[in-house]
Amino acid sequence: MEILVFYVFGTFAVVGAFGVVLNRNPMYSAISLLGSFLSVAVLFFLRHAEFLGIVQVFVYGGGIMVLFLFVIMLVNLYQLRETNLFGTNTRGALVLVLVVAAVFSYLLWTVDFDPAFADPSSFVTAGPDGAEMGNSEAVAWTLYRDYLLPFEIASIFLLVAMMGAVILGRKQ
Repeated sequence: MEILVFYVFGTFAVVGAFGVVLNRNPMYSAISLLGSFLSVAVLFFLRHAEFLGIVQVFVYGGGIMVLFLFVIMLVNLYQLRETNLFGTNTRGALVLVLVVAAVFSYLLWTVDFDPAFADPSSFVTAGPDGAEMGNSEAVAWTLYRDYLLPFEIASIFLLVAMMGAVILGRKQ
């Protein structure tokens, strides 16, 4: 049953990603992106990465989608000119997509993944007292102990980007 759910939601994620790129209407593209985000969250839940699944739903499915929808609403879509997505060479684009799909398929079936990828229980993390930690505790422990400086630098970049977006978005 788990493999069936994986294939169904993996297909939804890929179809949603294609919908983002191929839709002419930006609102439909945003809805396709939301479907793709939620499908990836289900895939995280299947791999017993509950923390990442919840973060995927809250941050990407909630916050990032609201940001995209605000941008879509603020841009005057009637002033944008129509463009052909692939120019006049749709056959060339289709061949390119098929070649990329073939390369990824070849890599998926020929690369021998580590046993750690097959068994998520091999990533058992012990806390400071030696007790086994849960998924979100292990992520937090690693993030704040080993990667504190990059985490703080990323938060400063996000703060500067948010201030820049507010300044640029302000009307004269």
